[in-house]
Amino acid sequence: MQAQGPQGTPVNESGDAMRATDDEIAEKYLERAIRELNALTRELQACPHCPRGSLMPVLGSGHPQADVMLLKHTPVPSEIEEGVAFYGRAGTALMKSLKRLAIDPLAVYGTLCVKCPVGDPALAEPACVARIVEEIAIVQPKIVVVMGADALATLNEVGVPLARELEPALGAIQPFTPSIEALYVPNIDASLDEEAAKRTFWRAFRVLGDWWADLPPY
Repeated sequence: MQAQGPQGTPVNESGDAMRATDDEIAEKYLERAIRELNALTRELQACPHCPRGSLMPVLGSGHPQADVMLLKHTPVPSEIEEGVAFYGRAGTALMKSLKRLAIDPLAVYGTLCVKCPVGDPALAEPACVARIVEEIAIVQPKIVVVMGADALATLNEVGVPLARELEPALGAIQPFTPSIEALYVPNIDASLDEEAAKRTFWRAFRVLGDWWADLPPY
């Protein structure tokens, strides 16, 4: 049986407190993020406020502790059908863009401001939309890629702690909170069918590649 130090801290045979390794600490943080996202999912699925009928909310997807968070405003039909953010054409286009920029897709998490699949986003319960604050706090990304004017306005309104108001400056890295930056880009869903719109999106989004390349190694 292993001896215990002060307040139950394990000690080795020489009596020295055993320090948790960085990997063990990281694993604990990851486990907590997974538990908290699962709890958030259950709360969203049980929410009685939004008039979504039998449809389920559209949930975020990706790494629970991603460096990069992608944020859209509302889901499109393919996302509503699957119940997953960035499912369909937008997700496919973004995966190609991430690969082109040499960004690890496993370091990305995508979500929506309005998770309730309502016909008019204005019908979504404000308290539910504000859950994006909790989602950001759980994932703790290093950057939020804000897609479109509606997502930008929502993020500025929900009251993220210590946040600065973001400007609609396409392709500009901006400070958001003391630990999170932001990149504003066009709405990906509105950028898929017209060449000029695709080019405008790409010019703004490719800034993320430079940001990623400058990210300090772990």
